Amino acid sequence: MPTLHTEKTSTLLDLASELGERLARRHQHLALAESCTGGAIAAAVTAVSGSSGWFDLGVVAYSNIIKQQVLAVPPHLLEEYGAVSEPVVAAMATGVAQLASADWGIATSGIAGPCGGTDEKPVGTVCFAWALPLVLSQVSGVSVLTERHCFTGDRAAVQYQSVHYALSKLLCLLDKNTV
Repeated sequence: MPTLHTEKTSTLLDLASELGERLARRHQHLALAESCTGGAIAAAVTAVSGSSGWFDLGVVAYSNIIKQQVLAVPPHLLEEYGAVSEPVVAAMATGVAQLASADWGIATSGIAGPCGGTDEKPVGTVCFAWALPLVLSQVSGVSVLTERHCFTGDRAAVQYQSVHYALSKLLCLLDKNTV
């Protein structure tokens, strides 16, 4: 992750290492579908030695065509809600988890800037989704959690905050679910 400051890189490596330890203990696997983060989550995860034991697949799906063709995002979701939306990231997270037969899927789509923002979706808007393992889905009745956040700063800052949040949230989900 050469574009990120060393201290920030260390923080992401710590989060990814902790995530890897927890997933490995559970014999669970992770897959990623990234748009605005451009593979930065995958870079943080693969910086961890041994990540091949718990990380299966990372897809940078920047275009809507790739979101549809690779991740099986229904075209009507993109048309109705736009690429930066909770319904689209939910489909991305589910699609990548299914593609990799992974237990967990994370997806991001957003507007990192400096251009591209609107009044409804300003620069810094990022949508996240976490596809839950089948066992947890059956217990909770929820298969995908989604959230929308608006981060501040330049493009690199928005991307860093997005990676940090995506990994931190998955750690929280693992804390809450002992399956």
